[in-house]
Amino acid sequence: MSAREAPPEQFSSLLSPDFLSFVGASKVKGPIEEIEAHRFLFLTGKGGVGKTTVSAAMAMALAARGKRVLIAMCHTKERLSAILGTRPIGEQVTEVLPGISAVNIHPEIALSEYGLLVLKVKALNNAVFGNEYIKAFLRAVPGMYEWAMLGKAWFHTTETDDKGRNRFDVVLFDAPATGHGLDMLRVPKVILDVAPPGVLRRDAERAVSLFRDPKRSGIIVVTLPEEMPVTETIELCEALEKDLAMPVLRLVVNGVLPPLFSDHERDKLAQRSELLTISAAERAGTGEHAGVVAAARRAVRENVQRESLKRLFASISERALLLPNLFDDASTRHGTELLAQVLSAPQVIGR
Repeated sequence: MSAREAPPEQFSSLLSPDFLSFVGASKVKGPIEEIEAHRFLFLTGKGGVGKTTVSAAMAMALAARGKRVLIAMCHTKERLSAILGTRPIGEQVTEVLPGISAVNIHPEIALSEYGLLVLKVKALNNAVFGNEYIKAFLRAVPGMYEWAMLGKAWFHTTETDDKGRNRFDVVLFDAPATGHGLDMLRVPKVILDVAPPGVLRRDAERAVSLFRDPKRSGIIVVTLPEEMPVTETIELCEALEKDLAMPVLRLVVNGVLPPLFSDHERDKLAQRSELLTISAAERAGTGEHAGVVAAARRAVRENVQRESLKRLFASISERALLLPNLFDDASTRHGTELLAQVLSAPQVIGR
């Protein structure tokens, strides 16, 4: 696949004037060149919006351009391997596809690895971090586990190979959902406020310097074209700007539906409230009315999508990228490859 290949044919309708007008978007330059210029990208958003899918698609798009990419997850239920079509991903950094490595960061293991860097002696490190009392103490320290995971991901931006090159060109940090993700971003600043001079403070200073540099780092906020995710996204972007002074590189609106109906058809179908009840769906089954019930529900979804996107664009100024709903291909290797092609295309839907 060429890195600048056009999106798949089935997505061509998403670039039509009618669709762009429908969602209040336009054709914009593809984001992949901007994304690959950054060393560290922090992906966050409301739970269930597809952060891991977006991370995987970005990794594939970057790897197709010859970049070495690391996807770092935060001690989560691992589903990235299914999305990439690879073997399960564990707690050690492993290359899972050409140019793509991944790790599911366990905070206690990350702390032990950090301790070894500081203490230098493996036996001493094992004695310290293998002690159950010390483990209990570290678990009780606010922000320690968050820093262990974020700090490990940051550390991988500093690694070099035996030729002195960066081990990874881009680190994609698949962060926790909105609230926890915000707390994690606050931790390095807290360390700067309370930690005495030493290795911990020095590394926190270096990490904060990277995170606040819009040329090297950026936050990608993933959302869906639905009411609750959009509300949470607006609040998240405001908090990032006001509280943390960290750059939002781009919004990614995942799961965008191409419109099936004209405005007139959509309004008429959405007004058929008798078709939108649970009992209507149960009665229709697979009979002759099933198509009408499904059409009414799709019309409502399209209206919700349009109003949600209009509210999102009116409330925040960040640039946005729209990714299509993959339906049956969602969370599969094939679907991820399709999204990677969209990300690599010369033009995409956005604003």
